[in-house]
Amino acid sequence: MFPITNVPPFIQRELEQLNEKIAPLFKKASKYGFWSMPLILISIFNLATVLFFIPDKQNMVVTIILYAILGALGMALSKEAKIQRKEIQKISAEYVISRIEKSDIASASLKRKYTSLVKESPMMAINHFVKFLEAENKENDYFYS
Repeated sequence: MFPITNVPPFIQRELEQLNEKIAPLFKKASKYGFWSMPLILISIFNLATVLFFIPDKQNMVVTIILYAILGALGMALSKEAKIQRKEIQKISAEYVISRIEKSDIASASLKRKYTSLVKESPMMAINHFVKFLEAENKENDYFYS
């Protein structure tokens, strides 16, 4: 789900593993988000048309109810997409923290630093993770050189 281009192989491997964990949720959130907006827009447009431009509203009660239901369905899908995106963020942060803590190469201070950064700003977890992987790789190169 992340564009993986022009990154070193050690970062690419880690991001692919993360993608495997979040791909099903990402797919579901994308579907929900894709369908929610058209349903909401169609509902609003048609409800406005029926309510403001059609004089005989008595015969349109079923139509009004149908468009209201479509709008409610669109809003429910939008809400569910938002919940799925939060779950993706949570799973990503948990994976990143777990991976940082499992590192045998990185120093304890480096692990603490990046773990706290991820916990403070989970929205930036991937960026912090990439920086951690780069720092871990530098420590590994330094250790083995």
